[in-house]
Amino acid sequence: MATTLGINLHTVLRGYQQLRDEGLVELRRGRAAVITATADRFRLRLAEAAEKFARAALHAGASEEEALAAARKALLTLRTTEK
Repeated sequence: MATTLGINLHTVLRGYQQLRDEGLVELRRGRAAVITATADRFRLRLAEAAEKFARAALHAGASEEEALAAARKALLTLRTTEK
């Protein structure tokens, strides 16, 4: 994966370890990483939250670009304040 993405192998390994620590993948030495049921629930919750956000943005009259910009800004703000 590191070669395909053109990034350092250790970066990929850290990413997999973080996903494992969060319960989103199960790592099997010498075999593929397997997405867990927790990851499926996470994706479902994320999709539901995204739909709720999209409905609110449309109701407010926001364009797609405005809604995406607002979501990006909120994510960036949360990332910087929650470290």
